[in-house]
Amino acid sequence: MKVTIWRTSTAMASVIQGAAQRHDVRDHLFAQLEVDGIRGWGEVSPQPYDLNGDPGVDAVIEAIRDEVVPWLSRYTDAMLRGSEWSRVHQFAGPRSASVVAWSLLEMALLDLHLRSNARALPDLWPDRHEPRTMATVSLLEDSLPAISPDVERLRVKVRPGVRPSARLAAIHDLGLPVIADYNCSATGVDEVLRDVEVLSSTLLVVAVEQPFAPGNLVDHAALQAHDEVTVSLDEGVRSIMDLRHIARYGAGSLVCIKPARVGGLALARSMIEEACRLGLRPYVGGFFEAPLARTVHRQLASAFVDEPSDVAPVAFDAPRAGGTPVVGGLGWRPEFRPTDELLTDVETERLYTASRGDSPGSTTP
Repeated sequence: MKVTIWRTSTAMASVIQGAAQRHDVRDHLFAQLEVDGIRGWGEVSPQPYDLNGDPGVDAVIEAIRDEVVPWLSRYTDAMLRGSEWSRVHQFAGPRSASVVAWSLLEMALLDLHLRSNARALPDLWPDRHEPRTMATVSLLEDSLPAISPDVERLRVKVRPGVRPSARLAAIHDLGLPVIADYNCSATGVDEVLRDVEVLSSTLLVVAVEQPFAPGNLVDHAALQAHDEVTVSLDEGVRSIMDLRHIARYGAGSLVCIKPARVGGLALARSMIEEACRLGLRPYVGGFFEAPLARTVHRQLASAFVDEPSDVAPVAFDAPRAGGTPVVGGLGWRPEFRPTDELLTDVETERLYTASRGDSPGSTTP
């Protein structure tokens, strides 16, 4: 088996300014697994630096090198072909960077599994309906990105202290309901209520997203208790136990489930089902991924989610954003430029020999 890890950066077509982060360039990490000439691809697109419990790209790369690649070195081709992609998450450590790193491997293993069996992702997760989509804009930035006609909801980046403005009027003119996304920047319930009053004078506000820090169920529950507010949790949703706590304490109604954050696609699907069982309304979120991961997330939403999800294509200043659609598997194949960074390119037999300190050519685990 051959393992290849790439890092590529792509400029976004429109800047999205959040409360504590400017989204203008996105790093994408791609993994390729090759067994008997069949290739499986995976992608995660971490933030540039650690923020609100999510890891930065350098921490994820470290986890890939320290955990994922050595793990792969212990598997022969035959063992990997028989492995169960949906159980990879159990090897992740407690660090958020580890969770994201193993999510990358899980997606690549799923693609390899599908291609080895001449199947496509819709065979595994059949369409239940056309996915409802959500797009992201910012109240904190001067320009608005182009919004696709099929978008049904906006996530609007805000920070405390919202005031009437021409920017609010421009977002109103898009004619879509909005979720006001604080990215953990608020400090008190009254502060958010004042903002909601200002926003609601111009926009149809259907929810406020993660105003307080992850794990702060007390303030989220106090805000949810107000009839004029629906709370959505994002950074505070990382496990099934988080969902149960949110439901038990009435800390929110909507939950954003991001596959890379929660440990991969298998766990994301389980969390979607558990959220529905608990009476919560889940939707699929993302980290401004390239089309490979977006294609997978879109299928996840199509099969299991009713709420508008963050699965619309991200606009990048690059043709096809480094890839092309293909038949079978996950439906997309990355392509790279000479300026992209090759992080790992090894045969696992050679890597295993080096990790064991065995003599050259020893490949038996």
